[in-house]
Amino acid sequence: MTDTLTIALAQLNPTVGSVSANLAKAKATVEALGTVDLVLFPELYISGYPPEDLVLRPSFIAACKEAVEELAAAFPNGPAMLMTLPWREGDKLHNAVAYLNGGKIETLRFKFDLPNYGVFDEKRVFQPGPAPGPINIRGVRIGVPICEDIWTSETCETLAETGAEILLSPNGSPFERNKDDVRLNLSVARVTETGLPLVYLNQVGGQDELVFDGASFVLNGDRSLALQMPMFEEAVAITHWHRSTHGWSMKKGEITRLPELEEETWKACVLGLRDYVNKNRFPGVVLGLSGGIDSAVVAAMAVDALGKDRVHCVMLPYAYTSKDSLVDAEQCAKLLGVRYDVVPIKEPVEGFLSTLQPVFAGKKADVAEENIQSRARGVILMAISNKFGAMVLTTGNKSEMSVGYATLYGDMNGGFNPIKDIYKIEVYRLAAWRNTQGFVIPERIITKAPTAELRENQKDQDSLPPYEVLDDILQGLVEKEQPIAEIVSRGHDLALVKRIQHLLYVAEYKRRQSAPGVKITRKNFGRDRRYPITNGFRDV
Repeated sequence: MTDTLTIALAQLNPTVGSVSANLAKAKATVEALGTVDLVLFPELYISGYPPEDLVLRPSFIAACKEAVEELAAAFPNGPAMLMTLPWREGDKLHNAVAYLNGGKIETLRFKFDLPNYGVFDEKRVFQPGPAPGPINIRGVRIGVPICEDIWTSETCETLAETGAEILLSPNGSPFERNKDDVRLNLSVARVTETGLPLVYLNQVGGQDELVFDGASFVLNGDRSLALQMPMFEEAVAITHWHRSTHGWSMKKGEITRLPELEEETWKACVLGLRDYVNKNRFPGVVLGLSGGIDSAVVAAMAVDALGKDRVHCVMLPYAYTSKDSLVDAEQCAKLLGVRYDVVPIKEPVEGFLSTLQPVFAGKKADVAEENIQSRARGVILMAISNKFGAMVLTTGNKSEMSVGYATLYGDMNGGFNPIKDIYKIEVYRLAAWRNTQGFVIPERIITKAPTAELRENQKDQDSLPPYEVLDDILQGLVEKEQPIAEIVSRGHDLALVKRIQHLLYVAEYKRRQSAPGVKITRKNFGRDRRYPITNGFRDV
């Protein structure tokens, strides 16, 4: 029995599948701590989260178990640890937390409430454990609800009823805009219901389309915020606890300011991009810098993520590329300090047109000729990628991706898209915010009318409504799944809403072939919104 406890919270960035690297980071973290009683790691730390179908490989499960046993053996005299991993118990596979003490795995607890919505598919690969009881750690009964276990009341109430004194919750909770407020509110609800202090420890880092923002915190039993850890960066916090007649409480620690609005979105995109490039071992990135807003924002994100020396921008002009675009792209590249090349596409485009002339004879020029320009640019960027190893970044925003305003095997070419889940109007706001942190995007790029410059005097609004209108309609169709009548009731034209719905549905085949990108909203294309390609339904 003790009346004091020191708990280290390791808000770390694991790599899915890199068991040995995750183990090495855990060892280094514990070695650097000094004297603490207990170390808590985020959900499925040793495997990385989410491991998806990796957990179906017996060799992977065995490697995770061996790593945790090695970690326990490395610290036989403490501190104790709560390490998380996939664990096979008989014929069942569990999302587990292992209590490491005295050089071995002393006991285990399994996740009870498995999420199966949005980006989560845990019921596909894991089986739920029994309702968990507390673990006796240094004479203190610690409840360990894992992530989703605190999103409903059942698990925490069970832990409180079976004698838990403190709740320590390891999490792998992906970022989406304003989610930190949601997490805090549901944690307050669990504290209110149980009367127990709650530690919310979240992982940090990018994993394919998901970004984990950290932002871990501690609530005392009176619902006061005792600790707020940073967003989007690794951190280790040592927390000091004391038992009184009113139960356990944590001595108040640092309350870090969390970013909001455009700053929050920008940092999520930067972290997602950085980890995708680095964890997949690309030396850098290359992208087409057109003089438009989307490519300028992506270039700035790439520099913030990787540094200017790992970013290569290429202007690919043709007959319809304006002088303003040439000037703006060059100025943007200079402000960012990146390598900048100009590679005209006149010869390859005209070569394609000449080759196709017998086939196209008698047909008016239309989108087919326009797309040849885009595809010529895509071929050149991919050739540069093949030659130097840099990954191509694609730069289409969510508004364009929604309605198919993008060319397959052209401007959709690329390995990753940091703004894939950001609507066009938000891209403008991000550009303005980034310039407040250091001027890198020329003002004319932000203020001029958007255009693909694939024909003379082309503007996006020739074929699309103003982005303020389009984005509001798309918010209703995509994010809120609203019926057409409800969207029209907000003042939109019925025929226009029907047209946008049709464009949204028929572009699904393009989105299935698009690069992954950072999840920002509640309904990103890919992991969240899974519509069929062949789809005859229209909401009338």
